[in-house]
Amino acid sequence: MSHPGSTRYDSATRQLTKAVARTGAGARTAVGSVAVVAALLGAVPPVSARWLVPMLLLHIVWTVLYARVFWRKELLPGWLVAGDVAIVIALCLAQRHLVAMEALTTSSSWVAGLVTMSVVMAGVTWGPRVAVPAGLVVAASFAVGVRLASPTADVFTTIGIHLVQLLAIVLLMTLLRRSAASADTFLRESSRAEIALIVERLRREDELKQVGSIHETSLHTLTMVGLGTYDEPSRTLRAQVAADLSALEKLRDTPRAVSPPIALDALLDEVAGRATGLAVRKHLVPETVPGDVAERFARAVTEALANVALHAGVREAELVSSRRGGEILVEVADAGRGFDQDRLPPDRFGVRGSILDMMRSLPNGGAEISSGDRGTRVSLWWRP
Repeated sequence: MSHPGSTRYDSATRQLTKAVARTGAGARTAVGSVAVVAALLGAVPPVSARWLVPMLLLHIVWTVLYARVFWRKELLPGWLVAGDVAIVIALCLAQRHLVAMEALTTSSSWVAGLVTMSVVMAGVTWGPRVAVPAGLVVAASFAVGVRLASPTADVFTTIGIHLVQLLAIVLLMTLLRRSAASADTFLRESSRAEIALIVERLRREDELKQVGSIHETSLHTLTMVGLGTYDEPSRTLRAQVAADLSALEKLRDTPRAVSPPIALDALLDEVAGRATGLAVRKHLVPETVPGDVAERFARAVTEALANVALHAGVREAELVSSRRGGEILVEVADAGRGFDQDRLPPDRFGVRGSILDMMRSLPNGGAEISSGDRGTRVSLWWRP
């Protein structure tokens, strides 16, 4: 999240996904471990060791994989949850070989606990279109497995419980995801508005400097005329008055729909100073660009610095602006851990939307990101 006075923010959707992944992985690890103990303690006839041992070994492997996600604070890979669903379905259908009859008929078996956990993990990992069918298949498999072991057993109560669990987790996650998406929209707009305010302030400062300069030269000219410095027409005086008049007309006639130019180096310097938790080494050459171009550069640099602070694992970065041929080039570089652009999570809108797409949509603009073991470099350019 953003800090006061900072244009840096992280994706609320990503934070939600990370929190849910670690919580879910931890819960699945705990439930899976308890299930192993319960399965071994309840291994009485008609439980078959030939069925129980290989199924438990497969289940243990998956539990260890969940524990790895929890320990490393990683995101939940879809294949891990899909594999878990498949394993639980197999356990459900083989219940007559894995669960004692008493536990089976009372729906208190170790497999029943895994069914609940599988439904929950499907709901927190996938959207309703995938989670609901997956949960229904798991619940139906449990009921079929119970009936195969005991044709007279009541399965409708258990199915109803699983349906309630499935609908509850899907509804909860839908609400949380929508709230996170709304928060992301608000954070993006807040960052854009903050940069726009900086741009407007710098534009006004530049305009006031121009007005002040014109006022000073005009006053000096009028003073010399009033003191009688010029007794006859002067070419120098005429040129100065014409220049002042031209500057005033230019300020008057500048359409507000056209973004007035501002100092790009001053804007980037201020943006870099707002990057919380990051020491930014700056080398900025003086450049004046249209306000809308400067704003895009500022937003892209803001996002690039945010990515360094949040993901690179380092606390310093470098910000450089220069001329490359006829182009204005701005680069943000760090020496942290790089990333694979092809494997970026879908919620990492910052890299795609606030850097690449935004700069590439600018006429004569572009962006490129190179990343590897030695760090990441974000290159932004625009040709006047």
